[in-house]
Amino acid sequence: MICKPAASVLCGTACALALSACAVGPNYHRPSAPPSKLFKEEQGWTPAAPAQIANEQWWSIYKDPVLSALEQQVEVSNQNVKVAVANYYAAREAITVDRSGFFPSISLGAGATRSGGGSRNETLTVVGAGVLPSGTGSHTLYDADASASWDLDIWGKLRREVESDVARAQEDAADIAAARLSAQDTLAQDYFQLRAAEQELRILQTTVQDYKVSLQIAQNQVNAGTTTLADVYSARTQLEDTIAQENSVQLTRDEMEHAIAVLVGKAPSQVSLAQGEFTATVPVVPAGVPSQLLLRRPDIAAAERALESANAQIGVAEAAWFPSLTLTGSYGYESTALSTLIRASNSVWSFGPSLAEPLFNAGATLAQVRENQALYDSAVATYRETVLTAFQQVENDLATLKHLQTEYTEDEAAVIDAERSATLTLNQYRAGTVAYSSVIVAQTALYTAQITELNVQSQRLVASADLVDAIGGGWSSGQLNARNDGVTATLKSTVD
Repeated sequence: MICKPAASVLCGTACALALSACAVGPNYHRPSAPPSKLFKEEQGWTPAAPAQIANEQWWSIYKDPVLSALEQQVEVSNQNVKVAVANYYAAREAITVDRSGFFPSISLGAGATRSGGGSRNETLTVVGAGVLPSGTGSHTLYDADASASWDLDIWGKLRREVESDVARAQEDAADIAAARLSAQDTLAQDYFQLRAAEQELRILQTTVQDYKVSLQIAQNQVNAGTTTLADVYSARTQLEDTIAQENSVQLTRDEMEHAIAVLVGKAPSQVSLAQGEFTATVPVVPAGVPSQLLLRRPDIAAAERALESANAQIGVAEAAWFPSLTLTGSYGYESTALSTLIRASNSVWSFGPSLAEPLFNAGATLAQVRENQALYDSAVATYRETVLTAFQQVENDLATLKHLQTEYTEDEAAVIDAERSATLTLNQYRAGTVAYSSVIVAQTALYTAQITELNVQSQRLVASADLVDAIGGGWSSGQLNARNDGVTATLKSTVD
């Protein structure tokens, strides 16, 4: 055997030291986040259509099967999500690389060496059971051995490396959730804007029909001699301008469809969405309390995991102050004849520890420790800034939804009034009591009121989806402690 009794004792002692030693460097504690007990913009406001998210498929609150089908494709086809998943798997393999340092490395080797010399003085060297002449002629030496080396992690450098790697892998897992949620939110916003563009086209088509009626009335009035061609030209100009606007709105609709195609990982030519209804319901998910964001926002979880990784790197740097202990050993055979190589009489072995302590490196170790401490301080600031930004985003979305809800109520009333005004004014023009300019003003006001109402409704839907994104969707940081560090088996298909 390689280890003799004394060596076995030394080996056991080293193992005990390695397992019982404390890892140098600071132990991790999550830093405090900026305090906030309530969202001020949510107080005193009740959403018109409150909704609850049952799981990560938060888009189900809109009850739109087309949107749901598109959102499902983001999971496995979006390229940004694929990048995050690939980074996660790379980080997970880095853990295995560093964990391998806890175990000895073993290697096998064999060789044949031909050597000789021109000296007349011949000496004899004992090799195994044979005698090897040297100094004249040439000779061959055969050898085969197994060697092992073990760097003992007495000061916890490897443990801190693994701790850092695990935190970094969890950070990448949170980045997957953040990338996925961001893509899903962007898709929902693009989808709502696409449906809004379709609704605007329908409004334009109705308006064009109304303007054609007005043009015919003006033409009839000219034929009857009750008005001039100026009214006809005014009506025709209004009609032509409105028809021209259809092209611009259709362009917006096409651009939204192209954006949706890219979000689901397809070329624009592969995606063609049929016309659909524009929803009149805007479900709003309660934001809850600010402290819940620390658990529900994947970007906050990623920043916090990066913080633990940076903290562990301080310990890695501090371990360089202490000596390193390495155990090495080998067992093999040496002989001048290949046929007699594997014999007990030709066996050779060695075993022993080696201790190395850095004495001078021009301040490199101290600088490395200070560098990692500075990086930790930077990570703390990034974490707190991420939390503050999350609070800001939620407050902005709550304020937007609250004010748009009030504005939409007023816009609905404005559309009703504008419709009545346009009808009455057109009837008055038929009766010859008002000029055609009054008709143009009333019809333009109706179209403007309808578009304003539509835009506000679209903004409400976009803000509701953005609020879901701001509060983390249905994600929770508890998933990082689950199997596969929060990455479900279904995500494996994204890197296939």
